[in-house]
Amino acid sequence: MLRCAVRRILLARHGQTAWNVLGRLQGHTDIELDPTGREQARALADAVRDAGVTRVWSSDLARARETAAIVATVLGLPQPEVDPDLRERRFGVFEGLTREECAANHPDAWRDWVAQTSHPPGGEPRADAILRMQRAMLRVVADGTTLVVSHGGVMRLWLMELLGTTIPLVGNATMFEVDFDGAAFHAKLRA
Repeated sequence: MLRCAVRRILLARHGQTAWNVLGRLQGHTDIELDPTGREQARALADAVRDAGVTRVWSSDLARARETAAIVATVLGLPQPEVDPDLRERRFGVFEGLTREECAANHPDAWRDWVAQTSHPPGGEPRADAILRMQRAMLRVVADGTTLVVSHGGVMRLWLMELLGTTIPLVGNATMFEVDFDGAAFHAKLRA
């Protein structure tokens, strides 16, 4: 039986936005990077400079697209390929609110969300977000090393499913290394 070469994906969260600073849940709301986020994108490019990245992919939301475009430009790579399935999870009535505002304005929905027993009204179910991310990652897999810029919530769900354990919230410009051996993905946090 022939086994394909292991392919590596560097999976990174976009840089900081003004809403990140305020603690607002962004979801599908299309918020651009702030100046710190742009600096984080340049630092991300420096961090992967010697990793052999040959392609960059991104969510279609502005904060991820801009992060990916900055990295591609710094590395002298073609502009990123965009895949809407790499989008953040849709947070429904929670979008634009802080965690405190979610708890105050939608106490029952927030309690169920924190307990991971339900999704917010108008929000995307956990299983749907994981499957969407899995589909995108299977499309991304190719020869060479690929950088994928996505979003903290959907990345965290997919990685927890992959690793079978809880992981902390994913900070801006945090990166994971994900290998695909032809049958399954394997992930680890990159230092």
